[in-house]
Amino acid sequence: MNRYARTMPLTFVLAATVAVSSCGLAAGAPGGPRAQKADTPEGASTMSTPNKPSDNELKARLTPLQYKVTQKDATEPAFHNAYWDNHEPGIYVDVVSGEPLFSSLDKFKSGTGWPSFTRPLVPGNIVEHQDRSLFAVRTEVRSRGAGSHLGHVFPDGPKPTGLRYCMNSAALRFVPVDRMEAEGYGEYLAPFVADGLTPAPKASAKEDDDPQEVAIVAGGCFWGVEHLMRQLHGVISTEVGYTGGTVPNPTYERVCRGDTGHAEAVKVVFDPAEVSYAQVLRYFFHLHDPTTKNRQHNDVGSQYRSAIFVLNREQRRIAERVRSEIDGSGLWNKPVVTEIDDAGPFYKAEEYHQAYLEKHPDGYNCHFLRE
Repeated sequence: MNRYARTMPLTFVLAATVAVSSCGLAAGAPGGPRAQKADTPEGASTMSTPNKPSDNELKARLTPLQYKVTQKDATEPAFHNAYWDNHEPGIYVDVVSGEPLFSSLDKFKSGTGWPSFTRPLVPGNIVEHQDRSLFAVRTEVRSRGAGSHLGHVFPDGPKPTGLRYCMNSAALRFVPVDRMEAEGYGEYLAPFVADGLTPAPKASAKEDDDPQEVAIVAGGCFWGVEHLMRQLHGVISTEVGYTGGTVPNPTYERVCRGDTGHAEAVKVVFDPAEVSYAQVLRYFFHLHDPTTKNRQHNDVGSQYRSAIFVLNREQRRIAERVRSEIDGSGLWNKPVVTEIDDAGPFYKAEEYHQAYLEKHPDGYNCHFLRE
C-alpha cells in the first residue's frame, strides 16, 4: 500500500553524456561487485533458498530485462515498470530465488518512477556494497541468497528510517497478501493482519487464546476521548486514567497541576477480529487535534498532550507508520506532534471520571470526529 504522500526529488549525476538514474545505473551498464558468500546472519529468512540456477537456466527462465537487471546490473526505465505505482498489499520477493525482500507496508511514493521502500522486510536477506561506477559513489543493494542486483539505497527517504531503497521492478516478484500463506510466506502475515488488511489465518486460532488487545492513547481531556472511543466498532471496554509520569498513585487534583508528568489517558480494550490496532489509532487521530503540543482547545498543559503509549515493538512499528500516514494525508494543515512512548504504569482514575459523559451527557466535551 502506498503509505506516504511525500514526493522525493529525482536526482541525476551527469558524467559526460551518460545519465545515471537515482535508482541505479543506466540500462545495460556494469555495476558494483557481486554479493559475497556469507553465513546466514541473525534475522535472515529461515525459508530454504535454492541454489542459484546456472546462467543458461536463468536466461531461459527470466525475461531479457529481468536477466539484464539481476545478472548484469542494468536499470529498467523509470515510470515504465511493473511496481512503481503498485498500491496492493503484499510482499516483494527476489525474482530469482523467492527470498522475501520488501513489504508494501514500507513502500512509499518517491516520485522517482521506481518502487521505493523505507526498509527491507528481512534485513538479513539483503547485502549492501559500495558502488563506484560512472564517477558516482552509491550503495548498491543485492539479495543475499541469489546475489541478484536489486537497486540502490539512498539517505533521502521519509521517516521513520530516512532511507530510500530504490529498487528495480524487474528484480522483484510481487506476492499479494491473499497468496502469501499459500506460497509459503505466512510468517510475514502478522503486520497485515494487525493493519486490518487481511484476516488472521484460521489455522493459527486457538480456543484458549485471549482475543482481546489493548491500546493506550492520550489526546486531551479523557472524558471526550473515552466517549468517542467507546463508539468505535470492535471496542470491548474503556478505562480512563493517568500514565507517562513519575509520581506513583497520582490523583486527579495532582495531575491537573501539571507537575507529575502524567497524561490523561484512555485504555482501550478491543477485539482484533473486529478492529485492528492500526484502525484504532486512525480513529484516535480523527477525534482530537494531534498538531497542538500539550494542548486541546481550552485545556493547556502536558497532561493534555497527544500521545500513544505502546505495549510492544509491533505496536510501536504500527504507531510510527500510522502517525506518518496521518501526517502526510492532508487531514491536518500542520505537522503532527503526537508522541509515541513505551507504556509504563497506568493508574486508573477516580470512579466518577469513568464513562463521565455517559453519566453526564451535557458535561464538558471538546472532542469530535473529523471526516
